[in-house]
Amino acid sequence: MMRDFHVRLAQPSELPALVPLLVALWPASSAEEHARELELILAEKAPGTLPLVIFVAEGREGSLVGFLECGLRSHAESCNPSRPVGYVEGWYVAEGHRRRGIGKSLLAAAEEWARSQGCLEMASDALIDNTLSQDVHQRLGFEVVERSVHFRKPLQ
Repeated sequence: MMRDFHVRLAQPSELPALVPLLVALWPASSAEEHARELELILAEKAPGTLPLVIFVAEGREGSLVGFLECGLRSHAESCNPSRPVGYVEGWYVAEGHRRRGIGKSLLAAAEEWARSQGCLEMASDALIDNTLSQDVHQRLGFEVVERSVHFRKPLQ
């Protein structure tokens, strides 16, 4: 089967095309908030000390149909703490483009990048009620290592 998409690193000029994909994945943040964060990431000035990259899937007609944001973390649950870990920070394929290998290809690009950074493992997470994401992760070789509930308490 011939692929009708191409996976590559995102370019700064693609910020306007990326914002709607991030809003679709993370609707709690505004388009403006996503644009500000993307501007830093695409300029290789993401906050923090560890690298963060975004891979995109470009459809044959030139539109962006998916993305995977990948970074390094110093540790992740059940991963070897002596090595950095490639971490899937966000992963989204537009609904009309799913089940065509786009997510798998985005993940493969992120895995290759993580290997080039010295990683031996990839890690990720999914919300407990996002069974679609959990199923995709497991189909592509991830194993569930832990389930947790996260808490927050402001200090006044």
